[in-house]
Amino acid sequence: MKICFLSSRRFAYINQHLAYWLKKKYNVKDFSSYVYLRWSYDFLKSQKEVHFNSLLLDEEVHKEFEKEKLDLAYIASLEKKYGLPNLWTYVVLDRMMMFSQPMREYPYNTPLYSHEELMRILQVKARVIISFLEKEKPDVMFFSAIGGIGSLLLYRIARKMGITVLNILPTTTEQRYVLSGEYDRFTGVEDLCTNHKNKISPAAFEQAKKFLTEFRNKPQSYFYNAVTATTKMGRGGQLQFLLNPKQLWQSISWYVKLIAHYLEDRKYNDYSSSMNPWYYIVDRVKRKVRNLIGNEDLYDPFDPKEDFAFFPLHYEPEIATLLLAPFYTDQINLVRQAARSLPMHFKLYVKEHPLMTAYRPRWFYKELKKNPNVKLIKPNISGLDIVAKAKLIITITSSAAWEGVMLKKPAIAFGDWFYNFLPMVKRCRNIEELPSLVKEQLEHHQHDEDALLLFLAAIFEDSISIDMVRIWEQEQDEAKKRELLEPLADLLAKKIGLGLIN
Repeated sequence: MKICFLSSRRFAYINQHLAYWLKKKYNVKDFSSYVYLRWSYDFLKSQKEVHFNSLLLDEEVHKEFEKEKLDLAYIASLEKKYGLPNLWTYVVLDRMMMFSQPMREYPYNTPLYSHEELMRILQVKARVIISFLEKEKPDVMFFSAIGGIGSLLLYRIARKMGITVLNILPTTTEQRYVLSGEYDRFTGVEDLCTNHKNKISPAAFEQAKKFLTEFRNKPQSYFYNAVTATTKMGRGGQLQFLLNPKQLWQSISWYVKLIAHYLEDRKYNDYSSSMNPWYYIVDRVKRKVRNLIGNEDLYDPFDPKEDFAFFPLHYEPEIATLLLAPFYTDQINLVRQAARSLPMHFKLYVKEHPLMTAYRPRWFYKELKKNPNVKLIKPNISGLDIVAKAKLIITITSSAAWEGVMLKKPAIAFGDWFYNFLPMVKRCRNIEELPSLVKEQLEHHQHDEDALLLFLAAIFEDSISIDMVRIWEQEQDEAKKRELLEPLADLLAKKIGLGLIN
């Protein structure tokens, strides 16, 4: 059995722990990895617990485009074989290519390269990845977040080659994760619901019923950052670091480390290097000024008694829009179209994503408010409180639609995400159909409790409970991280048919 990992940033450490368990418990010894960021590559190369036969560093592949001659015939052949339906999805998905992030901070959105350079980058990465997979011949590709040209090419090419692909996805149901054959659906869950209902245990149904009852009695968001993010809103905290010596010292220390990381990265001339220290200061000052001015005068009151639809804004740029809904990334226009698709007396409630409040410029909100029936709701009001009173949820791929379905609300989604499997959610693929979809959902929506319970039970049956937030951001003890990751390694082994060593 040969397993290849996509190692994005800190997921390199997670993959190393997974490989350790697969080796120890299931006798897997053949590993390789496509790696983003040099420090992740250096870690996997230097660690001694698990041997990786081959490591391919995205930054080194990227550099080859500078001497690559553009071959339009080859581009056309790639488009024919791997197009979605063309190749732009691969490029638009990449935040560095299209928005110069994380080198710059939102709302900066200028592409890093020209059209011809982007084609050459795509061309060279496709060539190298195809050669890499043909040489390594992995049986399984394990994917974390697919967020760039290289990772999406790796995914699509692997699938075309018949390699088993598994994506780790959050279920937004407690701290549960699934391994899916696709990045925008829960393939195992869908298969259980459609073809193998008898394989769902009574215990899973009991878990589903208990979860749904508890959620309806006391709705809670899976989004763990929501409370932390909302407490940092407003003008009061913007200059606090200047008045607090401890925070000022922490800011200075962080900036010194940023300079050191940047200079270290520049030695290798890696395209995805740390943020330029000068741009960090420029963008940070702009953000502080925006937040000092604030948006309090733009917010409208929340009136749960009026008829309204709810449109939660997305964090951006992020895969929730760039990958799962690449043709619906203009949220200003979507809000405009959603507002015009409602019954005349309806309001459209729009609320900011908690992590975007510090970054979004005022002009964005002012554009939204040019729609007469749009109300901009304070971001520190719970999204679940709004969902509970809304007549309809309209979203790109937000978890608000999932929460709404569990609260028996109709929902319309512009993107591809797991809850589209349910009959209560309507997928809008043509913006001209939106008014009719709105009318249908408001007048003829029928909640299917049996379908929801079956889907939830399948999630509990096909997923594991794992504290990924603790592993990713909080836990410093690598031994404890490894212990926490053992269930994920077991699930991976189960999905690919591995048995324990006797």
